[in-house]
Amino acid sequence: SSTPLFPYTNEGMGLAFIFWPICMQLLKQRSTSDPYVKFKLEGKQFYKSKVVYKSLNPRWNESFSHPLRDREHIVEVYDKNRTSDEFMGSGSLSLKELELYKNYEMELKLDDPKSKEEDMGVIIVEVCLMFRDATIKRSPVSFSNIRSQNQATPLQRTAEMPKNQIKNQMWTGVLGITLVEGQDLPQYGHGDIYVRFRLGDQKYKSKNLCIQANPQWREQFDFNQFDDNQEPLQVEVFSKRGRKGEESWGMFEIDLSRLPLNERQLYTHVLDPGKGRLVFLVTLTPCWGVSISDMEKATLEKNEDREKIETKFSLQNSHQSMADVGFLQVKVIRANDLPSTDLNGKSNPFCVIELGNSKLQTHTLYKTLNPEWNKAVTFPIKDIHDVVELTVLDENGDNFLGKVAIPLLTVKNGQQICLLLKKEDLGRPNKGTITLELEVIYNKVRAGIRTFKPKESKLMEENTKFSKKVLAQNIYRVRKISTAVLYTLQYIKSCFQWESVQRSLIAFLIFVVTVWHWELFMLPLFLLLLIGWNYFQLSTGKANSHQDLVSDRTDAGKKGLMDKIHMVQEVVLAVQNVLDELANIGERIKNIFNWSVPFLSCLACLVLFVATALLYFIPLRYIVLIWGVNKFTKKLRNPYTIDNNEILDFLKRVPSDVQKVRVQFYIQIGREFPEDVCIICCTRIPKCCGNISSGFV
Repeated sequence: SSTPLFPYTNEGMGLAFIFWPICMQLLKQRSTSDPYVKFKLEGKQFYKSKVVYKSLNPRWNESFSHPLRDREHIVEVYDKNRTSDEFMGSGSLSLKELELYKNYEMELKLDDPKSKEEDMGVIIVEVCLMFRDATIKRSPVSFSNIRSQNQATPLQRTAEMPKNQIKNQMWTGVLGITLVEGQDLPQYGHGDIYVRFRLGDQKYKSKNLCIQANPQWREQFDFNQFDDNQEPLQVEVFSKRGRKGEESWGMFEIDLSRLPLNERQLYTHVLDPGKGRLVFLVTLTPCWGVSISDMEKATLEKNEDREKIETKFSLQNSHQSMADVGFLQVKVIRANDLPSTDLNGKSNPFCVIELGNSKLQTHTLYKTLNPEWNKAVTFPIKDIHDVVELTVLDENGDNFLGKVAIPLLTVKNGQQICLLLKKEDLGRPNKGTITLELEVIYNKVRAGIRTFKPKESKLMEENTKFSKKVLAQNIYRVRKISTAVLYTLQYIKSCFQWESVQRSLIAFLIFVVTVWHWELFMLPLFLLLLIGWNYFQLSTGKANSHQDLVSDRTDAGKKGLMDKIHMVQEVVLAVQNVLDELANIGERIKNIFNWSVPFLSCLACLVLFVATALLYFIPLRYIVLIWGVNKFTKKLRNPYTIDNNEILDFLKRVPSDVQKVRVQFYIQIGREFPEDVCIICCTRIPKCCGNISSGFV
């Protein structure tokens, strides 16, 4: 009946140990001491007791808990002095043989290798190994109360929505906007031109184009339409010259109240006098699958609703509603050990769940560091490669408390998981954990087709700033890719130089046979075999798809802006972004072949197989002819079409090494794992390729 940190799932159990440093017996040869105790794990201190002054037999009567990561811990005793503290001995505390919920009183003999004294005294502690629960506090408490606390049912907290939260979070429609082009714009001067769209709190900024008569944006994005929001769509065109020379060329509003459903509306609005016109399309479509409810009333908990959703996304219905890729349900159960934000050591936390540009939030629980929301939120999935982000905030000023990110393709349906909260950049761990349960139902055919279409852009405007850390990291990533390419070229060159007779002979035979029998279908076939070979390497445990993850734990350098860099900041930003793009492309291509995302690797295998068959049965000249005719007639058939590159759109779905580090990956544990073992899953932990039989990770 307790509430474990890690529930009984395939991911293991979460344990915590509780120490009670009771008393200590020191050498009688000392006249007096001011002792205190330090508890360390892996060389890092995680607890320090109070100082007991002028005593050789101090009694602390303190208690605390700590998450279990290892069963070997060091206890050190120091004598508090005015200048420097004197080391008085240390002892090791082993937890390997302890049983759950059983109290142990241990006498640890202190030892100091540098001291000539044989008897340094002893320290007496009481230890209890148990499931970690929100009721355990760092305060004095008796052992008799611990079991009753763990077995007690948590109090039901209020679920009322606070007054200052959004009245209606659910949106009923999606406003699809396609920014097409500008017409007859003035061409004087040099600079950039861009367009800003705004609907309530939702904002979108187009890419910057050089000032010209007919700039072509060809961008598409979506806004959510709320019933209680009757604000018009605001559109404004800006020109920018230099860092501060920004000028508005016209602003207008679109009344959406009379917009018909499922009909594309073409708008050609005149800007300020002499500034030309702006052309864009607006389509309002109804939306389904958005809800917030209690866990027991969740959509997938009802058999009838679950069957409807599974039927909607079944393979036989793949031809229907191509825009609806899938359905996501997130159960936000609880959070533990959140950081405090007020003087009383408490917080008023609520959780914000984001999927792409869609956002919902739970109610606020007041004056607690261990909230239990027990809410279920649902989203329609537009792209199976999206990442669901959960951010825990404090209601007073929206103080940040922690964040996690989970790719939809890594979700194990119906599995309750507990994740460590991270900092806002998802790069470093933060205090606290969050317990979730996710379910994803999607159509693989629609998801595969959506993969080759442009990826949805984030609506939030980000002011990009120069970062020495990001620049150094991107240079390092490009260096890694270029080093791999140079190593491959050097390896090929070594075959010509006969550095290894056996290798050169095999390469020569392969070259002769391939050139003699060359057909174009052999190119995708070779890539298909290469992906298959990497899958064989992974399945046999000879390789690891996460072994090349980028480590971005380098020092950030001095804080603050560099005064002398403003003159060349735009140039440096351009170089930084180019390096980032080059590194992303190289890493994503690599991650296709090393099965970092099995769905994408399987999809690549399917495309390569189809390409192999087409090139085998159809001559190349006919394929090139069809491609050219389609390319030249595309704009004639649809003048408002958005150009895209299917290969680049596919590659953008593949995570780069940096993205693989930042998102949460969790481990599937084998059935042989004993039930009394704790698994602490950290970021950047390697993927387990075999069955784990015993021990700790």
